[in-house]
Amino acid sequence: LDAADELRAFRGRFHIPALGEAAATAALRAGEAEQLYLCGNSLGLMPRATRTYVEEELKKWEDFGVEGHFLGARPWVTVDETVKASSMAIVGAKKEEEVVIMNTLSVNLHLMMVPFYRPTAERFRIVVEAKAFPSDAYAVQSQVKFHGYDPADAIREVGPREGEDLIRTEDLVAAIDDSVALVMIGGLHYYTGQLLDIEAVTAAGHAAGAIVGVDLAHAVGNVPLHLHDWGVDFACWCTYKYLNSGPGSIGGCFVHERHAEDTTRPRFAGWWGHRKEDRFVMHHNFAPSPGAAGYQLSNPPVLPCAALRASLDLFDEATMPRLRAKSERLTAYLEFLLRRDVSDEVSILTPSEPAARGSQLSLTFRADVSIVFKHLAAEGVIVDIRKPHAMRVAPAALYNSFTDVSEFVRVLRAVLDKLRAEHLLVYDDEAGDGEVGGAPGGGAVADG
Repeated sequence: LDAADELRAFRGRFHIPALGEAAATAALRAGEAEQLYLCGNSLGLMPRATRTYVEEELKKWEDFGVEGHFLGARPWVTVDETVKASSMAIVGAKKEEEVVIMNTLSVNLHLMMVPFYRPTAERFRIVVEAKAFPSDAYAVQSQVKFHGYDPADAIREVGPREGEDLIRTEDLVAAIDDSVALVMIGGLHYYTGQLLDIEAVTAAGHAAGAIVGVDLAHAVGNVPLHLHDWGVDFACWCTYKYLNSGPGSIGGCFVHERHAEDTTRPRFAGWWGHRKEDRFVMHHNFAPSPGAAGYQLSNPPVLPCAALRASLDLFDEATMPRLRAKSERLTAYLEFLLRRDVSDEVSILTPSEPAARGSQLSLTFRADVSIVFKHLAAEGVIVDIRKPHAMRVAPAALYNSFTDVSEFVRVLRAVLDKLRAEHLLVYDDEAGDGEVGGAPGGGAVADG
């Protein structure tokens, strides 16, 4: 399978972390030098070009100081524009004014809800998916409270039906009525790995007169997106997961072109959102740049933009259609092996249909997942877990191989057998709430 992979060379353009301390405990992977890293859903790996791209900007700062804003091939004054075209292609924007790279995800969600959540006495509710990522939930709750509403009444959560694990599109659609001001969903659910039908939900929201916004944290760089064609009003994303820009790095924002010239909606304004042609006149009459750029607050951070560009250059070369095709094969192979080799202990939460998922499979175990996780970590296998019961495994098409997938399932099977033989498997009815995360004894701790 790896020999037939036309994208296999991209793996060599990333730093794969060394086994490190796990080398002393990795009995099942003895002789291996690298981690088995399947955690791009939490933090993508570092492209080898990142250091060069970042050091170029550090050198410019060293040599030119403030003049770096206007010198060189990538003047800092427009550095965010160096990653715009690539970002447009990944999210399916068709107009330059629809995309801006700025801030971080939760900040951008708040900035977007200022203009696009405008509740009235008759239309004030927000529809969200159940068990959304906590930061999304906090943002929505705080916006509702800011406008004087009770979250218990104003927030309408849509979850799986009783006895099911996944959200049905028809239930999301049915929840949208003329009391709904905003539909605010995660494009791909962080816990289950389910890819929601953004197009159908957007159409339903607009039919009911609501605004539709999407958190793309787990979707961007992972699944095909067509935000312009779907008519999504706004979307926000981070870039440190599948876009590999580095821990806590910069976010992105999409605002559909139909809102590009709309200055009637209130916004939280900042200097960098002012139109470029007279930004440096320094008067106090705010005139926003058209579209998403008009929501910027401050000048863009140069080093995160450089790190992001190092990864996006790889996306430009690989292209999303080819990456998606490989991703579907990788995840299908992972699913096949899991069902064949460990179905006695493991179930898969994530949908089987490729169109309803990205690269991530969320696994549940008959036993306490934290015990399995800790023993995998001791073998240098990097995945993550999220309370209460899910282990997330996400082969990333840019740098993971089919060998990575088969090796993961081999080690997982061996760990389960070892734990069973040593009577260390603790089943859910015997266990307390297991630890999660990705620090010592945990796993990935990046957002989402």
